[in-house]
Amino acid sequence: MKNDLPKRKPNRLKGFDYSSDGAYFITICTKNKEQIFSKIVYDKTVGANIVRPSAIGKIIEKDILKIEKIYPCIFVDSYVIMPNHIHLLLTIDTIRRPMVAPTIATVIKQFKGAVSKEVGTTVWQKGFYDHIIRDDEDYNTKAQYIDTNPLTWERDELYTER
Repeated sequence: MKNDLPKRKPNRLKGFDYSSDGAYFITICTKNKEQIFSKIVYDKTVGANIVRPSAIGKIIEKDILKIEKIYPCIFVDSYVIMPNHIHLLLTIDTIRRPMVAPTIATVIKQFKGAVSKEVGTTVWQKGFYDHIIRDDEDYNTKAQYIDTNPLTWERDELYTER
């Protein structure tokens, strides 16, 4: 029966306008945590782990870079394509680009749909995680996390052995 199903915890902050100006940290995982977006490999010339995107990862990157063209008031400040998830740092700025902004959910739904259409199947886990950036310190912490995520892949909470 329908009532026997577990209730899903709401993902969004109740009463918050997700189309309002501000920055948002987004995490989207692969379906079943499959490692299909990239490989993290040690590069001797760099002396650190780097991201080597798969064919799907290259499609994802192309579609990430399209977000600003589709939604001119949304800026992709930073992103990383990890083996089984991506992180995005998005800013909605209707002051620099006056217009009605879409919600973050609309942007992510369009993005995931575009990737799935190009790949030929859905590669995504249902939903996504968001964190509303509170201040400059919070923004800098999330931006640094994105930048260093490949370096600390083996300690990442989404890390799994292949």
